[in-house]
Amino acid sequence: MKAREVLTHFMAIAQAAAAMMAVMGQGSGGGGGIPTTLDGPFDPVTRRLDPSLRSGSNDLPMDHPRLKKNVTSSFPEQISLALSADPSSMWVSWVTGDAQIGKNVTPLDPSSVASEVWYGTKSGKYASQQDGKSTVYSQLYPFEGLLNYTSGIIHHVRLEGLEPGMTYYFKCGDSSVQAMSDEYSFKTMPSPGPNAYPSRIAVIGDLGLTSNSSTTINHVIKNDPALVLMVGDLTYANQYLTTGGQGASCFSCSFPNAPIRETYQPRWDGWGRFMEPLTSRVPMMVIEGNHEIEPQVDGITFQSYLTRFAVPSEESRSNSSFYYSFNAGGAHFIMLGAYVDYNITGTQYSWLMDDLHRVNRSLTPWVVAAWHPPWYNSYNSHYQEFECMRQEMEALLYQYKVDIVFNGHVHAYERMNRVYNYTLDPCGPVYITVGDGGNIEKVDVDFADDPGKCPKPDDNKPEFGGLCHLNFTSGPAKGNFCWSKQPEWSAYRESSFGHGILEVVNSTYALWTWHRNQDAYKEDTPGDQIFIVRQPKLCSPTTKETSDPPQGAQESEPTSPSSTVILSSKMMWLMSLLVALFGIVVR
Repeated sequence: MKAREVLTHFMAIAQAAAAMMAVMGQGSGGGGGIPTTLDGPFDPVTRRLDPSLRSGSNDLPMDHPRLKKNVTSSFPEQISLALSADPSSMWVSWVTGDAQIGKNVTPLDPSSVASEVWYGTKSGKYASQQDGKSTVYSQLYPFEGLLNYTSGIIHHVRLEGLEPGMTYYFKCGDSSVQAMSDEYSFKTMPSPGPNAYPSRIAVIGDLGLTSNSSTTINHVIKNDPALVLMVGDLTYANQYLTTGGQGASCFSCSFPNAPIRETYQPRWDGWGRFMEPLTSRVPMMVIEGNHEIEPQVDGITFQSYLTRFAVPSEESRSNSSFYYSFNAGGAHFIMLGAYVDYNITGTQYSWLMDDLHRVNRSLTPWVVAAWHPPWYNSYNSHYQEFECMRQEMEALLYQYKVDIVFNGHVHAYERMNRVYNYTLDPCGPVYITVGDGGNIEKVDVDFADDPGKCPKPDDNKPEFGGLCHLNFTSGPAKGNFCWSKQPEWSAYRESSFGHGILEVVNSTYALWTWHRNQDAYKEDTPGDQIFIVRQPKLCSPTTKETSDPPQGAQESEPTSPSSTVILSSKMMWLMSLLVALFGIVVR
């Protein structure tokens, strides 16, 4: 290796060691370490909005440098990556051509531009080429005064035959008209296995395009993730009229005479440019939220979401981009759709049951699920909104011992104690809401257990599905719709903008950290941090025989929640990292 590359690898080793030593010294409690879920269930904690902070922020204008188009129409822009179902493939997407907005728009011809990706394992040398497909979409409104939109040409190319854990360099575009992009690079995921994981996984919800969104993405880039989960409500383009102008924190309040929930589609193009510095090198996996519904003519919905993003639906045996799954090393991720049929008799439920049954816990010990609206939520906003979905699907997730669930929708942060059917359960998932990436709709600050803040049972109607609101049948809230204090299943809640980072240490330990935006300008101390610990012996999933975890040290139930166990796990992770990095340097 070149001297500079050797130095870079040794610097990475030093940084990893320093980071691990810092983690080992953090935390509070008896041993001074970070708490684990084995220490729980925890007494509920509430941290209200810091009064020195604003509860919201304005959208970035379309002429903002991070949203403006900086290439000519034939060159690729809005470049983004997405994982396939396994590490041998990667999706590369981009946009060419100029979008149009006006009363009369004419869609571009997708066949007029090629979809090529050149790629290889050495910078500037591209041993392989893959062609893909391209398309356009329109957002049409048959109402007087509303403007129509048609997109640029959206390209999707699936690269195949990739090696796990390998860095690839690529260019995309159309070589026939000499319109190839600059060189970018990405690293594929490790192969499924109980000791191989992405270094850091960023989890973001309800992002938008505000000044707080900028802080969030800057903060995410600083944390250098290997993978991004975007759990719905991406651009908030539907907070605008079709004529653009100023966005609104409440659409119906600001535009009561709008004939339909309008959307200013150029915000999608601005969002693609805004995200490109991250998504052109780090794969981003998305799932739809309610702000992606975007109804238009003839009852068509979700056109932006369905057309702009490549997701591994076909690769994961799903027939819909609204739900799919993929592996990232020893973690299996399931992305579910809350705005399509989730009933037990429906296609999504059948797919979910089959997907969970196929999970091999000896290869992917961790199972993580994500969808947009939370089932467990103690805030006034969206309280029990998707209770119908919980009643249909929760038992299946519990049966197969899903470890962690990520949601957005509620514009605040909340982490639950392990819970099932509103009852504390050591084998229930850890539910985490991260619904405040920075959107224009402001932070949620009221709790359903605050005096006078309990919603009425017919409030919080979902934009899809029925109402299944219920009174609690047991525990301190028995007979009531709301608790009179923070529920016992709510471990920690905080009204703040931010994002989360999941770092899987091994097959039983994963470190979760909530990074608040206000801390990006200080010492970057975590707002909330905990080790999520799996207990495979206590909580054995109901799966096929090949999915049973091996009876080795990595899959044994942790014998003690002491700091010694935590430090041992961290040291094992650090030693593995040092050995891997040293091997790279030697080669």
